[in-house]
Amino acid sequence: MAQVPQTFFDALAVRTWCGLALRALGRAREEIDAINVYPVADGDTGTNLYLTAESAAAAVEAVFDAHDAHDLGKPALADAARAMAHGALIGARGNSGTILAQLLRGMAQVLAADSETAHTDGEGLRLALRHAADSAREAVAHPVEGTVLTVASAAADAAGQTEGDCGTVARAAYDGARAALAATPGQLAVLERAGVVDAGGRGLVAVLAALVETFTGETPRAVPVAADTAHARVAGGTAVTSPETATEVSLVTPDVSATLEECADAPDTGGPAFEVIYLLEADDTAVTRLRERLDGLGDSLVVVGGDGLWNVHVHVDDAGAAVEAGVEAGRPYRIRITHFGVGDVHTTGAERPPRERAQRAVVAVVPGEGLAVLYAEAGATTVLARPGEPPASGELVQAVRRAHAREVVLLPNDADLRHTAAAAAEQARAEGIRVALIPTRSAVQGIAALAVHEPERRFDEDVVQMTSAAGATRHAEVVVAERQSWTMAGICQAGDVLGLIDGDVAVIGSDVTATAEGVLDRMLSAGGELVTLVLGDEAPEAVADHLEARVRESYLAVDTVVYRGGRQGALLLIGVE
Repeated sequence: MAQVPQTFFDALAVRTWCGLALRALGRAREEIDAINVYPVADGDTGTNLYLTAESAAAAVEAVFDAHDAHDLGKPALADAARAMAHGALIGARGNSGTILAQLLRGMAQVLAADSETAHTDGEGLRLALRHAADSAREAVAHPVEGTVLTVASAAADAAGQTEGDCGTVARAAYDGARAALAATPGQLAVLERAGVVDAGGRGLVAVLAALVETFTGETPRAVPVAADTAHARVAGGTAVTSPETATEVSLVTPDVSATLEECADAPDTGGPAFEVIYLLEADDTAVTRLRERLDGLGDSLVVVGGDGLWNVHVHVDDAGAAVEAGVEAGRPYRIRITHFGVGDVHTTGAERPPRERAQRAVVAVVPGEGLAVLYAEAGATTVLARPGEPPASGELVQAVRRAHAREVVLLPNDADLRHTAAAAAEQARAEGIRVALIPTRSAVQGIAALAVHEPERRFDEDVVQMTSAAGATRHAEVVVAERQSWTMAGICQAGDVLGLIDGDVAVIGSDVTATAEGVLDRMLSAGGELVTLVLGDEAPEAVADHLEARVRESYLAVDTVVYRGGRQGALLLIGVE
């Protein structure tokens, strides 16, 4: 159904555009994922763009809902534009999603320049598109032509050469982007070999098509994903010679698919093993230093944002160093670390398209940045759960998809996430992924399960061994009471140190080290061979040394291993196997 066109770019137009862009990316998600061969052939560009747009649209809806709830009328353009940019920033996923967030932020900086302005016209849209393209290019450490950056610049160039209202400018930007997209295979060898256009650029064209529909009520023609006649074949032997002649090709064709398979045998040049993404609260000076450090650690570096909040994306071999660099710069959170599977190839040199899915992967929810690094280095795909911010089932499903495997072992590592994880597992199974949910109730149980994980074993055998290891691990945590309450060990007061064993309060004390020792003694009274200690950022420095000495002096043949968990909520996690 055609949309009622918006005459000016106002708050309602922002809302309409976000909704239409989300719908367009939803329809094109699988198609874009299928042609994702640069910068990493991990098949998730369409999904990442969709999730980024979803966060932007949700933020705009929240502004309209707030105004409705307080009878404030329609929001100002500045309010809606800032919400769109902020939502995209905090929800940005992957390389292309991070760049899309910066494009929207660049537009918002122009649209919200005057807080009192109710709307802008074609001239304002031209300026917004230009600033968006320029700021996105500046956010990428080493811009590469033939990517979404090229498509964005072409859209801004075309818009800048056009006079007229918002609809006219939007259509010019779309046409310019579409032409630039068709030319991307001639700019990147990996696209030329695969016979496809750039996936991120394809996503941006979908977003600009939604902008055209916002202002004209008309849906532009379908966009081809196959390269033009100079670079690839398309179904039935029909060549795509220009954006105007390529009106019906919208999916990866059999010939292009064959090209992808042929390219899968290209030499493997290797590359960084991890994708690290996090939000960062830091000032501009610290971020400048962070850029320099991360640029030396890896590639595909994109840092977007401003005004104290940034979204950091980088591909590295040392995920821990990338997170530590963020800690030195400010406060990183919502950290996502993805281990590129065996079938994924980093494609900065002699690139190649994706291979088949990995046979098996582990997806784990972890409570702190330190554990996220530990799990990721062990090969797991992680979902960070901050205190008071448990992941939703959709986030777990997305993590399962990112793992890119036929079989997935899911570790919720929290009793309260049992139903959420079960719902995610069911959805993933409906998508054809074999998922086994191991009901781990603590991250230390997840560590035990991951320690015995062997991908070469039969799936059922591996799940049984991991479940057995998790079940044989008693778990405890040391926390600070937030308020007075009744517990299994008596009444506690706000500020008391609590020792919980298997979820129940067993020790109430006033000193962290003494309480932790009491908990550990109770656990080891039933026996054990290995003690795992995971220290939170707020735990006393000496507590680990004290507990290690206690185990060494009082319990024969019991080993101790210590990890740094970061901002994990609990002062200390304890596991006894």
